[in-house]
Amino acid sequence: MKYLIVIPDGMADEPIEALGGRTPMQAAHKPNIDALARTATVGTVSNVPADMVPESDTANLAILSYDPKVYSKGRSPLEAVSMGLEMAEDDTAYRTNVVTISEEGDYADRVMLDHSADEITTAEADELIRALDKAFGTDERRFHTGVSYRHCMLWRGGDDKYNFMRPHDIIGRRIGDYLPEGPIGQPFREMMEKSFDILNHHPVNEARRQRGLKPANSAWFWSPGRKPQLPNFYEKWGVKGTVISAVDLIKGIGLCAGMESIDVEGATGNVHTNYRGKAAAAIDAFARGQELVYVHVEAPDECGHRAEIENKVRSVELIDEHIVGPVVEALRKSGEPFRVMILPDHPTPIRIRTHAIDPVPYLIWDSEKPQSGVDTFTEATAAACENYLPNGCELMGRLIGR
Repeated sequence: MKYLIVIPDGMADEPIEALGGRTPMQAAHKPNIDALARTATVGTVSNVPADMVPESDTANLAILSYDPKVYSKGRSPLEAVSMGLEMAEDDTAYRTNVVTISEEGDYADRVMLDHSADEITTAEADELIRALDKAFGTDERRFHTGVSYRHCMLWRGGDDKYNFMRPHDIIGRRIGDYLPEGPIGQPFREMMEKSFDILNHHPVNEARRQRGLKPANSAWFWSPGRKPQLPNFYEKWGVKGTVISAVDLIKGIGLCAGMESIDVEGATGNVHTNYRGKAAAAIDAFARGQELVYVHVEAPDECGHRAEIENKVRSVELIDEHIVGPVVEALRKSGEPFRVMILPDHPTPIRIRTHAIDPVPYLIWDSEKPQSGVDTFTEATAAACENYLPNGCELMGRLIGR
């Protein structure tokens, strides 16, 4: 048995007036997904426990069968694993975004304009992270380049419990209401304030302004955590798994679980990612004997954060056309039985431009056991099935059937 899991990150949404009262899932033309839904088990699932923040680490851990209440220790250490960073037991990893804030007034009075600095390229961000490391790096504290706007600071002996604000939750708001405070937060606040002076007129940002792009003019720290440990996925399920994602967080979860992680050239984490490359990598993984492939696509989530309605609809269509269709067809041609599971990890509604904790729709399709499904796969049709799973970490058991 082969297992294909496709995660259109943040795909679930709310009805949008500009779409005629439809959600992006309802507005998208997705014939391959809808064809599966007609003979699939369809329902809704809560991947994030009610008392936890709806972040991608929490939700994707749950989908991969790891209880977030036990294993969610912050996203940055998982990203550090993907980046190949060796963490000592007393190291704390901090997600370090390079963000765009307004330039008028005192630092605290400035406004968070973009958590991704117009989805800055990794090459540009690398120069900025090097500048931060030169300014703030010590024997105990170093900065490391990740992908696009997502980077890491490792601090030996750093506090791993401080509750930083997530930058994508405060777009359009005055940052002074959310800056780190108190004895623990003060060193981070000082670095954030000084980072503006280092980055705002850095040559990289001056060049971006000339091209009409937002400058990555401040660092923002959040989601700290210590060295992660997850039970081995193969030992838990008896299935050899592969993770395909452009995002260090998802790669890190897979690597910590002992899964294979494949880097796809041109995979960006936004709507312009290499969909065909991800499909080809999945098909190749199955051909090589991998039994489960977890294809994560960040594009719908980023479109939600950026309030890009048309791009969010289009990202769903591209996932359907260039990933779900080709990989399912290749599995059919293989002659082996297979199952497909499709679901977002969490909603990222355009209205709020951040993650929501609401249940998400899921479908599980079995090549050997067709079910009575729904005509089209949407938030509403899934909810109408009244097939609700309150604990997302139990969903893998329904897919693998053990």
